[in-house]
Amino acid sequence: MRRLKRKYMNDFPILNRKINGKDLIYLDSAATSQKPVQVIDAVTDYYKNHNANVHRGVHTLGDESTELYEAARKRVASFIGAVTPSEIVFTNNATDSLNLVAQGWGLINLKKGDVVLTTVAEHNSNVLPWEYICERTGSGVEYMELTDEGLLDMDVFKSKLTDKVKVVVLSHASNVLGTILPVKQISELAKEKGALVVIDGSQAVPHIQVNVQSLGCDFYAFSGHKMLGPMGIGVLWGRRELLSNMIPIRFGGGMVLDVDKKTYELAEVPECFEGGTPDVAGAVGLAAAIDYLDDYGMENVRKHEIELTSYAIEKLRTVKGLWILGPHNPDVRTGLISFVIDGIHSHDVASILDSEGIAVRSGMHCAMNLHKNMQISSSTRASFYIYNTLEDIDKLLAGIEKAVGLLK
Repeated sequence: MRRLKRKYMNDFPILNRKINGKDLIYLDSAATSQKPVQVIDAVTDYYKNHNANVHRGVHTLGDESTELYEAARKRVASFIGAVTPSEIVFTNNATDSLNLVAQGWGLINLKKGDVVLTTVAEHNSNVLPWEYICERTGSGVEYMELTDEGLLDMDVFKSKLTDKVKVVVLSHASNVLGTILPVKQISELAKEKGALVVIDGSQAVPHIQVNVQSLGCDFYAFSGHKMLGPMGIGVLWGRRELLSNMIPIRFGGGMVLDVDKKTYELAEVPECFEGGTPDVAGAVGLAAAIDYLDDYGMENVRKHEIELTSYAIEKLRTVKGLWILGPHNPDVRTGLISFVIDGIHSHDVASILDSEGIAVRSGMHCAMNLHKNMQISSSTRASFYIYNTLEDIDKLLAGIEKAVGLLK
């Protein structure tokens, strides 16, 4: 694995930066990943040589841009195991994708007394859209607690999965606990009750091999920027029959076939959900990121992060007063570790680490329900990706020990 890792080390130009005179140690990939030069070059090449609007006009640049955009759709479909590229809707980000499902499906299908079932560990983007829709339809959101180890108790899930549950909304992997949920088993149980399954895959697609057909869910959302791609491009995968019966939430150019003064005719799926000028360069960059991950090998991504997470858990457990959130078994979590240090605020920890050139996340990580449920005000999160090393973990530990020594 170390030999494989070294092959890709020079592909990330930002990692050559110095922060406060120290080598940059980037441990905030759960917020956004860094971009390899191959992705940067793909976006630059698009703007330098092919830039034009898509699905409009009849000229060479327009044709090239459209071809690149639709090729990116095919690339995404292949990467996650979609049946057809028409099941792939390009959005601005995972938040946009999840709002599209909540408003485009939930607003016309949920009614008074229906239940949206989720957990206390969800990112705000995965629950706020449903809270909004439930306020307007008379339905309600019901939350499941997690075990002390940060796992979903399947017996609790089964007990909550009543006939009133119409939608199950979950993150494939927690952005705080790292916990990977058994989505396939969850989907099978939900189907028995006739409930749809909506999955936020933002923290899963960059780290584990995902096949939406195998998972059995109905909708799957993720962002390009967490998987080496550009910011501003997201993906919603949905079953074709469900997408065909949803309403668009953004109206304008490119999403209709015909308009007159009193009526309009929507374009086919997925174009009807992509009103306005899309982020073509973002789609091109996302396709390049997928090519990069395929070359690296998703099985190698997973092996590398398990190695890093195992080592980090071992090291962090030696720090007195430090508490790791989520399961300690790296086989059931992704490559991120959130922790709390007794008597020290997460922002202070992050500030000390930044003085050492180490970038981590501090706060509630847009998962306020979870932090309040655990009765903690905030946490510090270190998240790893393919460009991190065991030496980075050693520097993280040294930085934490410095923070403890200074702040305690």
